[in-house]
Amino acid sequence: MAIVWKGVFPAITTKFTSDDTLDLDLFKKNLQAQLDAGVNGIILGGSLGEASVLSNEEKEILVKETLAFVNGKVPVIINIAEGSTSVAVSLAKNAKLWGAQGLMLLPPMRYKSDHRETVQYFKDIAAATDLPIMIYNNPIDYKIDVTIEMFTELATVPTIQAIKESTRDLTNVTRLRNAFGDRFSILCGVDTLALEEILLGADGWVAGLVCAFPAETVAIFKLAKAGKIQEAINIYRWFMPLLELDIHAKLVQYIKFAESKTGIGSETVRRPRLALEGEERKRIESIIDNGLKNRPTLPEYLSL
Repeated sequence: MAIVWKGVFPAITTKFTSDDTLDLDLFKKNLQAQLDAGVNGIILGGSLGEASVLSNEEKEILVKETLAFVNGKVPVIINIAEGSTSVAVSLAKNAKLWGAQGLMLLPPMRYKSDHRETVQYFKDIAAATDLPIMIYNNPIDYKIDVTIEMFTELATVPTIQAIKESTRDLTNVTRLRNAFGDRFSILCGVDTLALEEILLGADGWVAGLVCAFPAETVAIFKLAKAGKIQEAINIYRWFMPLLELDIHAKLVQYIKFAESKTGIGSETVRRPRLALEGEERKRIESIIDNGLKNRPTLPEYLSL
């Protein structure tokens, strides 16, 4: 399946049972909610998907189960976040064998590679597979900025097609467009900047709170692209306190808590993460409950 890097791509959470195995039934319940809401792709094993604590066997299961469930309705993409080029290359090759239709790539983990090393890392992975690739640029959390100069070199690789823009600098959307035109698709990777980046010309949104609120997320995107800006703004203003749960070190716990409140997930995380408790839990629960209490009635958006 060729990937059109446009629309809403949930960075879906990984569901676990109380005995720390994959909860595929709950995972598929959430997948169905995403499909019903009109998402455009599924991203597995991202930061929100607890990539660092998943085994390769679990990643294989997630890819194959997701492919079978979505049945060609949307593309299935898996994230690669590794410290070693050889391990990343191996995972890219395996992803192809498992049936994944695209890759999202982070720069090397745990080592702050320089310009030359970062570009070579991405090129080595791309050379090992014909899968389409989205580069995930998040210098705030992962300490490596994939610069315009780096993307200039990467533009020579045809399978590197998209950028998950998570620099938290709105002007970077315009810089990328000025530098590359439509050579790369640009997808916002920060929930709290999504509407702004969409209006500046971003093609899509790699979303987090979509895991708990899929319809609201897709509605904002579609309304904005259809020119129904005020309707999109109204939903976005309601959504903002919830979207801010995405820009915290505990985004996994926060968003899984929200999923449990909306009935399409659970709070169960894999250690070293622990479920929320005490005052922190009360504070996050108040934000979620307030959002649910004031949840807006959405205009018809699926046909836009």
